[in-house]
Amino acid sequence: MEQVNKKQNSLIIALSIIIPIAVALLFKVRIPGVERLGFLPPIYATTNAVTAILLVLAVIQIKKGNRVLHEKLIKASMLLSVLFLLLYVAYHATADATKFGDVNYDGLVSEAEKLALGSTAYLYYFLLLTHIVLSIVVIPFVLFTYARASNQDFERHKKLAKITFPLWLYVAVTGVVVYIMISPYYPV
Repeated sequence: MEQVNKKQNSLIIALSIIIPIAVALLFKVRIPGVERLGFLPPIYATTNAVTAILLVLAVIQIKKGNRVLHEKLIKASMLLSVLFLLLYVAYHATADATKFGDVNYDGLVSEAEKLALGSTAYLYYFLLLTHIVLSIVVIPFVLFTYARASNQDFERHKKLAKITFPLWLYVAVTGVVVYIMISPYYPV
């Protein structure tokens, strides 16, 4: 069991480093000849919303003692998170970043556009920044929490899940909120 844990821990640490670096590098990739996949943002925002719902349902089920349904809901949440990441990268491989407040879609936020935003911009950027940072932080938490459950180490799983759940839920919910806030500025 100790050997399995060491291998799992090494794999989790590696994935926790590789995934954010790969996503950051893929942001620089543009797929030539492929039009902007503008239909993807509402889809990947929906995956975040469904993930949030499934996470809450998973907690409800484990509190009711339904371990089997809890596990299925967590696995579905993990799959949706992976799907989100793939769709997100695919969209950004075909489109430049959308500027919050860019009403005329020229890729710049003018002084007049900034004034029109007011303090909403501070809220948007706070949510965006915390969403991005915590989406990186949550990766090892999710993987270690899942590994502990799969190794039948439920005491340590439960302790870590108390941290993982609110982090993961925050990332899922803020993903939806950030999408809603920036969606008016996506190019038409």
